[in-house]
Amino acid sequence: MNPMTFTLLIFSLALGTLITMSSSHWLLAWAGLEMNTLAIIPIISKQHHPRATEAATKYFFTQAAASALIVFATTINAWKTGQWDISQIFLPETSTIITLAIAMKLGLAPFHFWLPEVLQGSSLPIAMLISTWQKLAPTALLFMTINNLNQNILILLGLISTLIGGWMGLNQTQTRKIMAFSSIAHMGWMFTSLALTPYLSLLILLTYLILTSATFMALLSTTSKTLHDLGTSWTISPPLLAITMLTLLSLGGLPPLTGFLPKWLVLKELVTMNFITLSVLMALSTLPSLFFYLRMSHMTTLTLPPSTTSTSHEWRFKTRNIMPITPTIIIATMALPISPLVLNLY
Repeated sequence: MNPMTFTLLIFSLALGTLITMSSSHWLLAWAGLEMNTLAIIPIISKQHHPRATEAATKYFFTQAAASALIVFATTINAWKTGQWDISQIFLPETSTIITLAIAMKLGLAPFHFWLPEVLQGSSLPIAMLISTWQKLAPTALLFMTINNLNQNILILLGLISTLIGGWMGLNQTQTRKIMAFSSIAHMGWMFTSLALTPYLSLLILLTYLILTSATFMALLSTTSKTLHDLGTSWTISPPLLAITMLTLLSLGGLPPLTGFLPKWLVLKELVTMNFITLSVLMALSTLPSLFFYLRMSHMTTLTLPPSTTSTSHEWRFKTRNIMPITPTIIIATMALPISPLVLNLY
């Protein structure tokens, strides 16, 4: 792709997200979402491969359907109330449709089927972009409309997503599909926290973005697209692979690491509000996720000695240097001790 064209697409991608996040009118927010979607379609399909074209097509149809639902719901709201303001949603049917449309954009269950296929058909940098930056604009709409959304629907979508994100990731061998189901599960935790304490969902989103970015940067540095690639990456950079193991365990939510923070706070809020059954189900839903994160960690560092491996290198002779990987991994693994400071800010 021409560098000027690629720069223009990245600029349009960022501008569309910023327009949606800063708008107070539904049509302007919709325009930002469409600009964002149309900018990333050529970026996904720029590999000129049938899988990339298929991923771009699936992404376009899903996002277009979700945007059409948002326009439909807001048009009904404006027709009956005369308001185009994002925070002025008074009709229950409008809030329900908008919640489902945003869940479709974020890839929550039961609208999750497009996300693993799109990430698998994209390259690792584009998969990281879809898993991180593309979550910001729909999440901003959630925060702006949170006072008018149906709390029961949010909790139901969150519970289903955490369960499906864990169970469907068990039999995956592709790292991008594993990260897709990880995204589904983490978005489920964010939706659950939105129904309880909205300020907590912002912390969960920030933690998810840091953990996912650190994991994708490690996979990108070693060009690991499958679990087999992870098993043959030790001799490329042993320190990086050792830290990657901690990042994967942090994604799973083990206590000394950063990923334990959002799960701990959400479960504490659920127990405080006397949602005992829901808290038990949410806690149990983390076990399948933790299993496949442990399997990735085992493949990464615990199956091979720190010496030259006898298996194939698959043409991966040196790592790619990514500038922000060191501070991102440090935050992804060591931010739990500052959690009292973060909570006191609220």
